[in-house]
Amino acid sequence: MSTKSTARAPTAQITASPRAWAELMLLAMIWGVSFLCNAVVLREVGFVTIVAFRVGGAALVLWAYVLWRGLKVPRGVRIWGAFAVMGFLNNALPFTLITFGQQHIPSGLSAILNSTTAVFGILIAAIVFADERLTSRKIIGVSLGFLGAATAIGLDAIHAFDITSVAQLALIGAAIGYGLSGAWARAKLTGMPPQIASAGMLTCSSAMMIPFALWAEGLPSLDYSAATWGGLFYLAVLATAGAYLLYYRIAASAGVGNLLLVTLLVAPIAILLGAVILGESLAPNAYFGFALLAIGLLIIDGRILRYLRAASHNRPTK
Repeated sequence: MSTKSTARAPTAQITASPRAWAELMLLAMIWGVSFLCNAVVLREVGFVTIVAFRVGGAALVLWAYVLWRGLKVPRGVRIWGAFAVMGFLNNALPFTLITFGQQHIPSGLSAILNSTTAVFGILIAAIVFADERLTSRKIIGVSLGFLGAATAIGLDAIHAFDITSVAQLALIGAAIGYGLSGAWARAKLTGMPPQIASAGMLTCSSAMMIPFALWAEGLPSLDYSAATWGGLFYLAVLATAGAYLLYYRIAASAGVGNLLLVTLLVAPIAILLGAVILGESLAPNAYFGFALLAIGLLIIDGRILRYLRAASHNRPTK
């Protein structure tokens, strides 16, 4: 679903233009639909093979883009080692955990749990980087985020630990992987053109996932329905390659701080599509958990608190 290749949360957001807001909504739509596509494709394709198709296809698309733009490709062993770690943390691990989890839990719940990515990203950045310390606002937001995730999972997952519980934990593991990838990107890939970094890490994740898929699930039959091929195409071309390019475009024009809001928008889209198209229904605790998580992310974002503070200062006195 996600690129999320930086975990930094600036203290001030760049004011987004109407075009940037439209692109933010588009990115949220793209990632929201990816959960629906996973659910559809899983009916015919193994979860590891799905990931192999996704990263392999996306790598081809991005390398075509790199060649078209005439970008210089790095050749050093160290940088390709950094791409390999990034490919594992940002692609191979989370994509595999997400598709595994979606075999056993609804796509809407998967998207809710994946929303903890921003919470883990901020927490990991605070642990790793001296300039990303946890302020009181971030501590409150992160705490609400964890409470929201625990509420969405529910106490039943603890009392009756089963494959559903494992699937929910897999989505949390995917979010942790994304958070770690953000710290790794900042530490090792700062200054690297994002298109090259994306193509490089997808190449490395393809080298990991394609052999693993062949070993774990064998040669794919390729005798899939049109809906399955459409889903695979969407996941590789739009939800991965296209989303990467759009993500970095928005980061440059609107700032990474505004990209935090995408996390809030993806889950409702996935929930709606899962209900309307797949007939999914979520337990009340899932919605309550997402509400807590959303409040936590809004507190971390800070702009609503600044708006309320400014409104209280501007309130006329009697």
